Amino acid sequence: MQRGFHPLVALLAVAAEGSYAGAADRLVLTAPALHARIRALEDLFGTPMLTRSARGGSELTEIGRRVAQTAAAVEHQLARLAEDVGALRAGRTGRVVLRTVSTAKYFAPHFVQRLRATLPEIEVQLRVGNRQSVIEGLASGRMDLAIMGRPPRIPAVDAEILAPHPHLLIAAAGHRLAGMAQVPVAELLSETFILREEGSGTRILATRWLDQTGKGYPFDTVEMDSNETIKQAVMAGMGIALLSQHTVLQELADGRLVGMKVPGLPIMRNWFLVHRAGHPLSPTERKLHDAILGLRGMLAT
Repeated sequence: MQRGFHPLVALLAVAAEGSYAGAADRLVLTAPALHARIRALEDLFGTPMLTRSARGGSELTEIGRRVAQTAAAVEHQLARLAEDVGALRAGRTGRVVLRTVSTAKYFAPHFVQRLRATLPEIEVQLRVGNRQSVIEGLASGRMDLAIMGRPPRIPAVDAEILAPHPHLLIAAAGHRLAGMAQVPVAELLSETFILREEGSGTRILATRWLDQTGKGYPFDTVEMDSNETIKQAVMAGMGIALLSQHTVLQELADGRLVGMKVPGLPIMRNWFLVHRAGHPLSPTERKLHDAILGLRGMLAT
């Protein structure tokens, strides 16, 4: 859709900005021109798309939300088409968006570079986000393939195991429990646990482990929004954390962090390659999918 001219683009802009004035500025249109586009859309469907919000701006009606959702999906697909055409004009056979959870960012760039060397004719775009954003991307069709931990139940996906994904409890090298041959669970009750944000797969796993380990004991917790920040906080002595081993390999190797020996740890999970079930992969996507499976041994090292 040509931004600034199509009525659906005008509707998306008002929805995003929350007002006609903000949408007009965003699209570089006059207010009358913007109103005319919204009226044309309402005439087409025979119903209002927008209503006055409690804050004095504009918000979508229920029908307006349905129209805007479809318009956003169409706009995304058109953007993908433009990128695909650009890839073809550059001599490539196509483009594939590979999404990974943030925990995988410690190996994903090297992995993608190997894929690009193996399949130079395919443009591989790497996107990184937390678990919730990956699930939303799969549900909306904004991504083609994803590398993540536990596959979601919704949306339904096809999943292939790539490699083991261990999680361990880490502490600063000088922590009082760091040198113990086996840390009793009772010794953990007074510790502060540093957790990822809501929506993170690491957060879900850590919360479940704390509930099972402490049998409902209310542990002290602190929330941080990235693995890097958590690692720095642990090294500073702010607490301990359950993290993917892939995120702390360097710190464990150079002695800045230690893995604590606790009954039931490490927790062994798997990395999965997933794509939306019921949505057949294109030939280009299938080629990349198979190449990723062929390189899975790289993740196990």
